[in-house]
Amino acid sequence: MAKLALEKHPRLTRPRGPVLVVIMDGVGLGCGDAYDAVAQANMPTLRALLADRARSLRLKAHGTAVGLPSDDDMGNSEVGHNALGSGRIVAQGAGLVDGALADGTIFQGTGFQALREAFTAGGTFHVIGLLSDGGVHSRLDQIVGVVEGAAARGAKRIRLHVLADGRDVPDGSFTTYLSELEGRLGALGARGVDARIASGGGRMLVTMDRYESDWRIVERGYRAHVHGDARRFPSASAAAAAFRAETPGISDQQLPAFVVEEGGSPVGVINDGDAVLFANFRGDRALEISRAFEDDAFDKFDRGRRPRVVYAGMMEYDGDLHVPKLSLVAPPQLERTSGEYLAAMGVRTFACSETQKYGHVTYFWNGNRSGRFDDALETYLEIPSNAPPFEAKPAMKADEIASATCEAIASGRFDLVRVNFANGDMVGHTGELAATIKGCEAVDAALARLLRAIEVSGGIAIVTADHGNADDMALRDKHGAPLKDAQGRVLPRTSHTLAPVPFCITGPGLAASTTLRADLAVPGLANVAATVMNLLGFAAPADYQPTLLAG
Repeated sequence: MAKLALEKHPRLTRPRGPVLVVIMDGVGLGCGDAYDAVAQANMPTLRALLADRARSLRLKAHGTAVGLPSDDDMGNSEVGHNALGSGRIVAQGAGLVDGALADGTIFQGTGFQALREAFTAGGTFHVIGLLSDGGVHSRLDQIVGVVEGAAARGAKRIRLHVLADGRDVPDGSFTTYLSELEGRLGALGARGVDARIASGGGRMLVTMDRYESDWRIVERGYRAHVHGDARRFPSASAAAAAFRAETPGISDQQLPAFVVEEGGSPVGVINDGDAVLFANFRGDRALEISRAFEDDAFDKFDRGRRPRVVYAGMMEYDGDLHVPKLSLVAPPQLERTSGEYLAAMGVRTFACSETQKYGHVTYFWNGNRSGRFDDALETYLEIPSNAPPFEAKPAMKADEIASATCEAIASGRFDLVRVNFANGDMVGHTGELAATIKGCEAVDAALARLLRAIEVSGGIAIVTADHGNADDMALRDKHGAPLKDAQGRVLPRTSHTLAPVPFCITGPGLAASTTLRADLAVPGLANVAATVMNLLGFAAPADYQPTLLAG
């Protein structure tokens, strides 16, 4: 492959200071009512940027603008950072799985065939995954499609290990998804397939940790799924009901681990010779449990009996490390990302976030690629996150990130600086309005510090977000009115939104005449990469989405 190169921009040159890209994760532009934490927060820095109409826009950050199947699909941090970094709209995980199920190719590859060899030789087919239709990490219809496809191809004993959502879908909806799944499994039972739910728990407490934030989460899941080691119930529905009765108001995402038993024994432990599929298509919360199954030198917790199984992911979760070794659907091909181009052109880059979003501003930004393109040019800094619950400390690590980034700006060592503030997303997912307001205010205070550093350095700042979340903290009816429970309390929203996100440019490195385009029908996140390249003095590749700069 020829060395990547960019042409010089015909009129723009690199500013004296760096180009700073700030991603305010989960900070969308909502309806502005009392349940819009972004609107309710004291955010004078963001407000001032948005007031400059010539240098601010609203970007589409969901649906087809970020490669998802339809505009009913909420954006998320993974696809948002893919679009921000790659400059193109590429079909993402959910759509790729949909296509593979529709044409049957999901059952023809080496990944499924290896699973099939195991379950047709007498092994149980286990499926672990997030049970919802949020479309961010997984989808119920895809899980059902794989399960029914496996049954049609010889699986006689199937066990589901289900993780409750409550973040990307309305909290409390787990029982609805359980009911739907149990109905589909019952239909398989009528055809002679022994298909049952075996274990589960809430996604923020069981199995789905990311970025090695808390391996105890993975350990709880591993012990429940593999060993049947968790509190036992006659059914998953009984487990959810008991937990809610014992802890009123408990969120789906915080449900403890559980195991389904019959006759005093778990109905679905994982044994030698079994086939195991992790059904999430998104990689960040799938990597650690995959390592627990596959790594020979694993040392994060005592796995106890380690069954010899065939393990696969719905997709490959890390393309460089090849985790897992087997997968059912190939991931999106994101080559020639902006990071790769800029490294080839000698651009010195600093990227920083706290643990919860570190992989987004590095791995996902770089097109699902681990590591750096050029170790000599790129510096990545991870600020360790606090342990959840995030509503307890809604400022998270905004101040520490700002301090490290201000130091990087002042050092003169970098041409491009990119940073992610996790507060709007991670605190927004808790459903706690007051805490989310505080989280947004912490981001704005940090943003003010960064803009002062850019002013001193002579640089340029881009301020944007990857998707909406904190902009709507209430579930709503079809008319937009907040929904309430029997006691008159507004039902909290914990999921992402379909809101547009801000895009603002500022800084002394901009020419006085610099404005943003008003002629793009639907500007989106994928337009940001070309804009960054232009501000660094380069023309963007011809196949990138067009720049947001006018003129």
